[in-house]
Amino acid sequence: MTDQNKTSEKPWGGRFSEPTDAFVERFTASVGFDQRLYHHDITGSIAHATMLARVGVLTDEERDQIIEGLQAIKAEIEAGSFGWSVSLEDVHMNIEARLTDRIGITGKKLHTGRSRNDQVATDIRLYLRDEIDVIGEEIRRLQFGLLDLAEREADTVMPGFTHLQTAQPVTFGHHMMAWFEMLERDHQRLLDCRKRVNIMPLGAAALAGTTYPIDRAYTAELLGFDAPTENSLDSVSDRDFAIEFCAFASLLMTHLSRFSEELVLWTSSQFDFIDLPDRFCTGSSIMPQKKNPDVPELVRGKTGRVNGHLVSLLTLMKGQPLAYNKDNQEDKEPLFDTVDTVKGCLKAYGDMVPALQVKREQTRTAARRGFSTATDLADYLVKRGVPFRDAHEIVGKAVAFGVAEKRDLSEMTLEELQRFSTVIEADVFEVLTLDGSVQARNHIGGTAPDQVRAAVSRARTRLA
Repeated sequence: MTDQNKTSEKPWGGRFSEPTDAFVERFTASVGFDQRLYHHDITGSIAHATMLARVGVLTDEERDQIIEGLQAIKAEIEAGSFGWSVSLEDVHMNIEARLTDRIGITGKKLHTGRSRNDQVATDIRLYLRDEIDVIGEEIRRLQFGLLDLAEREADTVMPGFTHLQTAQPVTFGHHMMAWFEMLERDHQRLLDCRKRVNIMPLGAAALAGTTYPIDRAYTAELLGFDAPTENSLDSVSDRDFAIEFCAFASLLMTHLSRFSEELVLWTSSQFDFIDLPDRFCTGSSIMPQKKNPDVPELVRGKTGRVNGHLVSLLTLMKGQPLAYNKDNQEDKEPLFDTVDTVKGCLKAYGDMVPALQVKREQTRTAARRGFSTATDLADYLVKRGVPFRDAHEIVGKAVAFGVAEKRDLSEMTLEELQRFSTVIEADVFEVLTLDGSVQARNHIGGTAPDQVRAAVSRARTRLA
């Protein structure tokens, strides 16, 4: 076979006089990773062929041949019998070449009125739209798990922290509802991102549109897009939607990483607040007593991976002139890995969170340490006319006394507390107890058990 004949095997080979270098062929091919788009590529091609027949570019018979051929190719791929070829570069050309093998010259007509530039942009949007819907369901599953846990632990007292120092008593349920709210923002961001994903670039062709009488609105309707894109140049070169998804993913993973950090701390012997079921942990090859919280640790680690993909896509796009450039082939692997990583982490958390066992006595004991009701004593004094700054100083001295005596405020006698202020009376012990402290914060957004239950109820209504 002559070099010219080898070159002409390429769908674009007519202009070239020598074949692609073997290394360059491998270096520039994307079929190794973009073949996961096969379902969406075939779906887009079926819609495109249907539209071409409607406007008279294809006959109904040609349309039917193409659709039947594409459906047969999909069956081949899913059966594992499809032969992917690096020489055909990508998922699009592999499928198109196989279509021509199956149905002959009619297969060559499918690409009329489109380019790989708008084809791949459409495929990625179809793929990402489906994945967004799956991820949204996984976020919701995790949220429902958190609601169940929050409701179950609405009365469980634990220390709340600032600077990782004991600050004030809170309820475990209230803490879980903080995680819920973080995920709710993530879910709203995801839905907002989906709106911009669900715009169809097909019909922009290479960059300038096409001379064929295509009906882009009809194709968009067939594919479930909200509308076609407005500008052909932007259509083929835009990857904002992928960057926006990765930005969402980075925030979501940041939240999961924060959850993970707390779970790692809480499972340690120093905290001992919770127990993770064995199925979410591993042991040590040398230390037989170890039970390591590998799932949260790995989720925490994978956050850096997702953040890196966001930076990768931002960097990929920052220097590109309009319109499409080969650089954009590098958009898929970061996007695909981000999708896979987010789905895996959400599945792990969705399975793990409902199975958490809270050690209620341990959390209560920890809340008694560190003078967690000091603010309650200051509020008590203020309500009896003491200026807040004076109350702050009074309580500070009482805490210093407690540190020296190794006793909490609630463990001091009334006479000892009255050394610091004569306005203190016997009812002070109602606010110095852990339960009294959390019950007193009985307002929307507060940690009181009744407020936790009310927040859970409102959340269930929002998610219904």
